[in-house]
Amino acid sequence: MRTTFSRRLAVCALGFGIGGLAPGVAYAEVPATPTFSKHVAPIFQERCETCHRPGSIAPMSLRTFEESRPWARSIKTRVETRQMPPWHIDKTVGIQEFKNDRSLSDEQIATIVKWVEAGAPPGDARDMPRPKTWPDGQGWNYAARLGGAPDLIVRSTPWTQKAGANDTWWKPVVDAGVTEPRWVRAIEVRPGTLKGHKITHHANSDLIQIEPGDQGQPAGPGRFMEWAVGKEGELMRPNSGKLLLPGSRIAWDIHYSASNEDITDVVEMGIYFYPKGQEPKYRQHLLRMGNTGEGAIDLPPNTIKATESFYPLRQASRIESFQPHMHLRGKAMSMEAILPTGQTVILSHVDNFTFNWHNAYVYADHAAPLLPKGTVLKITAWHDNTVANKANPDPNLWVGYGDRTVDEMGHAWVNVTYLTDEEYVAEVETRRAQLARGTQ
Repeated sequence: MRTTFSRRLAVCALGFGIGGLAPGVAYAEVPATPTFSKHVAPIFQERCETCHRPGSIAPMSLRTFEESRPWARSIKTRVETRQMPPWHIDKTVGIQEFKNDRSLSDEQIATIVKWVEAGAPPGDARDMPRPKTWPDGQGWNYAARLGGAPDLIVRSTPWTQKAGANDTWWKPVVDAGVTEPRWVRAIEVRPGTLKGHKITHHANSDLIQIEPGDQGQPAGPGRFMEWAVGKEGELMRPNSGKLLLPGSRIAWDIHYSASNEDITDVVEMGIYFYPKGQEPKYRQHLLRMGNTGEGAIDLPPNTIKATESFYPLRQASRIESFQPHMHLRGKAMSMEAILPTGQTVILSHVDNFTFNWHNAYVYADHAAPLLPKGTVLKITAWHDNTVANKANPDPNLWVGYGDRTVDEMGHAWVNVTYLTDEEYVAEVETRRAQLARGTQ
């Protein structure tokens, strides 16, 4: 089916014009002298406490003034440089509306900075917001949004990483544990214990099951979920999901890093199902796009270098999310769409990649790029092997592609929903109508 793809339609389908760039801050709304109890504590509750609380993964709690005050200067530095909360999308280009945006607004940053510069006053205790209730231990990120704990938890088998041992790749295969077809609406992966976070770099899980048309041979749709340090999880778009079939198995590929103590842990995958009988229209696919394999990255000492890779879309598609994956010398990554017309559009750019936070940037429903068949996705990765990169263990080494943390990678994990040509045209018209209503 042939479709005229005008520039305006491209802009509409790609999600621009509806969201736009981040709005400028209304500094008049920032208090002259912010206090912790009235102005800062609500921000910490909303954006920080999910990690910065007792029993969670952060090194300190920020629930009270007494806990927060000793860290005031450090907090100021981290928030004004946008290191915390971890959200590394360049806010000047590309799509800016995401379902899971955990960044601070300019106004929130200005409030925290002014609070510290004013001497970090505590304020009136009567202004403190009611304490937020958190689960004991790690908790599940999606529990509040989806009504409780996951419907199914699949665990890897235990592994003990011995003190001083080299990096290990643990690859057990376990039963998924379903006895009837079930559609998945969200997946969350985490190390089983807080100590497990110290050694678990990533945990890939492939779905092995007999699909219709496989003629009885277990194969499957491939990567079911990817988790790396700092990732929240994957929440499917409405009417989209992944399918678990009876007899399915999960093949784990878990990377454990070196440690200075013996640590035994498992990886847990929490799965949220659609209600029984509810079948989403679309099946979502997690694709690895970028430089992979021996020779894909060749990074000389004391250099900054970019690599490019291209992924053609053989069907019309909706791009659901973008997640850069690099190691210690990773600097930045962009995803661009080269349209059949020849027009190139930047979809997203991460300008401050941080190894400890592998964010999946999930586009808002009305902003997820809609791309016609024949589009080519271009992934550009920048690596910094110089002394200016504070995470660099040794800028004098020649670094190549590899699985170890001291090696490098440069690919993106991209969730894609494939559309027929007819579905694509219908989705574009819906997006176009949304844009028109927004303009009016």
